Amino acid sequence: MSQSTLQLAQHISGRRKYSQSVMFYLFRFAAIINALALMIILFFLIKNGWRAINWTFLTQPPIDSMTRGGIFPCIIGTVYLSIGAMLVAFPLGTASAIYLNEYARQGVVLRIIRFGINNLAGVPSVVFGLFGLALFVTWMQMGVSILAGALTLGFLTLPVIIGTAEEALRAVPDTYREASLGLGATKWQTIYRVVLPAALPSMLTGGILALSRAAGETAAIMFTAAVFYTKKVPTSVFDQVMALPYHIYVLATAGTDIEQTRHLQYGTALVLIILVLGMNLIAIVYRAKLRRNR
Repeated sequence: MSQSTLQLAQHISGRRKYSQSVMFYLFRFAAIINALALMIILFFLIKNGWRAINWTFLTQPPIDSMTRGGIFPCIIGTVYLSIGAMLVAFPLGTASAIYLNEYARQGVVLRIIRFGINNLAGVPSVVFGLFGLALFVTWMQMGVSILAGALTLGFLTLPVIIGTAEEALRAVPDTYREASLGLGATKWQTIYRVVLPAALPSMLTGGILALSRAAGETAAIMFTAAVFYTKKVPTSVFDQVMALPYHIYVLATAGTDIEQTRHLQYGTALVLIILVLGMNLIAIVYRAKLRRNR
């Protein structure tokens, strides 16, 4: 190799290393910005809402026109709606991803389906709320209920789950499928016993993201599930519920004394974030356990 060729190769290698270092620093900077934003939000909520959090606040319903008391019905309602949304969205999203990745033929129809899913992910949540009101509450006569709200939130989070589930299935090496088929397994047996167990931990990532979004939605449930006030704990999927996001909205915009309930607003928001982080932590621990058992 000539001297000029060697120098050119070293120059190209140096430029690549420099570009790589720059990109790595940009990624680190973006991660730090996100972490700082979360810390600032948490600090702001803790600073303004810690006075509201006590045993009564967590275990009692609101009283005195929601200027005192607690948020227990809101916590229960949020948990029910979030879990209900996952029971709807995760199986349906996983089944859709299996069809798109394992069975559907490449072509115009598949591109149209994926285009529709991507567009669905960008639809505002208030549109999903109106859709749930028209379909589940009015046409299917479910009324304002946990079931109608869970179905609405399930459809709202469906694009996220489909996208992450499809990527998880793509990440499974084709050698897994070929080995299973070579041993005489059917296509469905290969998917059910080989591909799905390998992809499930990554699929749970989409479930975690969807769970976070479902727990924090307001517009999608204000027409379908949440009510201004009820102190009873729901006993049926057809019961109305209070929910933490909608309760924050009510206290901040339609309360009898907004300034008097300011600490309750921040306290409720803090509980919502802690609840979402707690549910995410459970899902993350379960995902880690699945990965260890692979």
